[in-house]
Amino acid sequence: MKPTFATYIKALKNDIPSSIVVFLVALPLCLGIALASKAPLFSGLIAGVVGGIVVGLASRSHLSVSGPAAGLTAIVSSAILTLPSYEAFLVAVVLAGCLQVVFGFAKAGIIGDYVPSSVIKGMLAAIGLILILNQVPHLLGDDSQFESDEGSSTPVAKGNVFTNFFNAFGNINSIALLIGGICLVFHFVWEKFVSKQKNEFVKLIPAPLLVVFIGVGMNLLFKNSSAGNLTGEHLVIIPKANSFEEFLSFFTTPDWSQIMNSKVLGTAVVLAIVASLESLLSIEAIDDLDPYQRVTPTNRELKAQGLGNITSGLIGGLPVTSVIVRSSANVNAGAKTKMSTIYHGTLLLLCVAFIPNILNLIPKTALAAVLIFTGYKLAKPSLFKAYYKKGWDQFLPLVITIAAILATDLLRGVIIGIVVGLIFVIRSNFRSSVFAIVDGNSYLFRLRKDVSFLNKPIIKNRLEKVPDNSQVLIDATQADFIDKDIVEIIEDFMLHAPLSNIDVTLKTNPTNDHGFSKRILEGNHKGANLIRTIEKEIEETTNV
Repeated sequence: MKPTFATYIKALKNDIPSSIVVFLVALPLCLGIALASKAPLFSGLIAGVVGGIVVGLASRSHLSVSGPAAGLTAIVSSAILTLPSYEAFLVAVVLAGCLQVVFGFAKAGIIGDYVPSSVIKGMLAAIGLILILNQVPHLLGDDSQFESDEGSSTPVAKGNVFTNFFNAFGNINSIALLIGGICLVFHFVWEKFVSKQKNEFVKLIPAPLLVVFIGVGMNLLFKNSSAGNLTGEHLVIIPKANSFEEFLSFFTTPDWSQIMNSKVLGTAVVLAIVASLESLLSIEAIDDLDPYQRVTPTNRELKAQGLGNITSGLIGGLPVTSVIVRSSANVNAGAKTKMSTIYHGTLLLLCVAFIPNILNLIPKTALAAVLIFTGYKLAKPSLFKAYYKKGWDQFLPLVITIAAILATDLLRGVIIGIVVGLIFVIRSNFRSSVFAIVDGNSYLFRLRKDVSFLNKPIIKNRLEKVPDNSQVLIDATQADFIDKDIVEIIEDFMLHAPLSNIDVTLKTNPTNDHGFSKRILEGNHKGANLIRTIEKEIEETTNV
């Protein structure tokens, strides 16, 4: 059901606190991703504002949050270095947005439906682990590397996720660790405390917001202590404008003279494809986290993302996608509607324009505590336990997806996970499509579901092993589809069976002969009584 104005008003008490949490999480991510992309810092903030307001208004996703994504940093940084100018790169962003709108009208959103749930859960868990790996250094006070949503094991800033994690233990700042540690413990304790409360007012107070206030308050208290407080790179850093004219100078327009540059066009195509895939995967994952299990129209989402990239590119911003970390923070903070996303974009715009000095008081270690808790929620030990109980066909794709994302990046890791999932589907198809029962010299082969060419080796092998002087019944009545290759194997077996004194009967569905030759079917009617006899004897034996 489409939300009404009354729905949005009713959800204000949930959406406004959630938007503040998402805003606080998004702020350092926008700046960090811009830094990693070798783009102007303000371009990341522009993308955050556009992702919140423009995409939020155009999208029909209830909880997804869009903005600059770490998954695109390698593509963006490479493009900025190879293209003539940043303004030329903006042309590619606008064109990528146009392509995404075309994808939406072409109904390409269905691609996301083909990703197995175990791969989506693996993607979420991997991002949770990467969040923890990325944010522990900030919690310890090592703020020398950029913040990332999805991270990457490949070098992007001063190392990679793993080296930065281990190196941080050699650069511990005791004040940052104390503030961050208290914030993190408080976050876990508060969540446990709230879960046991029946008071609705207490449940409306978002823990991440309290964590940020505690972090700012503690840092101000340390200002007059002998140890000193956190300053400089340990705090959020937002570009400040001394005048309205200087603020406007932060915006950049595309250089349209580069529109026919082949490198610009190539970059646009790559951005459109990768950004669309990441958005579809994120939407699929966030819909899975939605407590109300609402479903996002994916084709509409592609159009919304395209409109967002067109807008972002026109005013100097980075490309945007739907991003999981901000979206999951939105879910965990209790958001009910998409207005939370729009409010967060509005907050970004207003605060960056009018109160950057206040925001620059927030310690990164406090934000790290919020993100580490979010990462834990995405990669809970109970998730692995639940999927292990489901069986190896569910557990292995989950684990391999996680390992692949940690070793490569989000997109490549998901592709590897899908391939592994496909292998299990093929393996399952081998086993379920062909069912065989043997009783003495009587054989029953039952074909079920879709029997594709992939089943050719197993069917051929089983028919070849039928000994001389046997009775064989091939039951195809439960098969919806039988590949022509399989039909040929069965017909060939039936034609040559008399040479080995093998009596073969084929049972087909009267409404679907699956392409068997007329001669085979006509000869088959003569053994109608034998079909029932063999089938009854075999099934009675197996039921004893």
